[in-house]
Amino acid sequence: MTVETLKTTAPLLFFDTGMGGLSILREAQKLLPTAPVIYAADYAGMPYGMKSEEELSTRIPLLLGRLVERFKPQLVTIACNTASTIALDVVRSVLDIPVVGTVPAVKPASLITKTGVIGLLGTRATIRQPYVDRLSSEFAADKKLLRFGAPDLVHAAESKLRGEKPDPEIIDAAVAGLSEQKHGEEIDTVILACTHFPLVQEELQKSFVRDIQFIDGSQGIARRIVDLTSDIMWPETPESGLFVTTGALDQLSPYHSTLKEFGLTNWEAL
Repeated sequence: MTVETLKTTAPLLFFDTGMGGLSILREAQKLLPTAPVIYAADYAGMPYGMKSEEELSTRIPLLLGRLVERFKPQLVTIACNTASTIALDVVRSVLDIPVVGTVPAVKPASLITKTGVIGLLGTRATIRQPYVDRLSSEFAADKKLLRFGAPDLVHAAESKLRGEKPDPEIIDAAVAGLSEQKHGEEIDTVILACTHFPLVQEELQKSFVRDIQFIDGSQGIARRIVDLTSDIMWPETPESGLFVTTGALDQLSPYHSTLKEFGLTNWEAL
């Protein structure tokens, strides 16, 4: 062990309003399979996409402050696009540990589109954020970025994680929300701007009448977590992870099988 390397059991904290952040955790665990993990879901505040910016910009920093004080993580990942686009700067200003955010993958989408028409599916709160406007102006000024707020996809993804079949009407409505816009038939790339949405990517592709390139930020976020913890010596074997919820513990029962796949075998209410 070099002097620059630190041995630690301090966890990585992943935060979302529900289970969507598992799409981020999945990629992080591929690169850091033995890193201790705490996953926190704000079920008492779900869904974020239907709340006001003022409410979320207060709720999220306070909640993350409680989680950091209680669990002493070495890094926080806000695995939620809505939370990140609204509260990331505030959270970073109040926490004294690294905070990784999740923002729509506009830049990589602009690099891979062939038609120049990009779809963006997010929550209603995410798609209206000035942050998305800035990303579009900076990285996709010469492209057409068609946005659609599809909050019901969150519920479709949650149902899939409970072992149920997602409602096909929800999937079709999200696809139609993009395809029926002007130039919608030219979309060849779709940004999944909510961490829940990659969980129903297969269903979305089936609903499109043509092949679509889907893109989200999960792999880039995982690489960023690795970079920020490059001086850490992780345990040799993985430990049992902890799932924390602001809701009722009995709400988690349908998800136990999915959570165990991610090593989240302990459950606790905040």
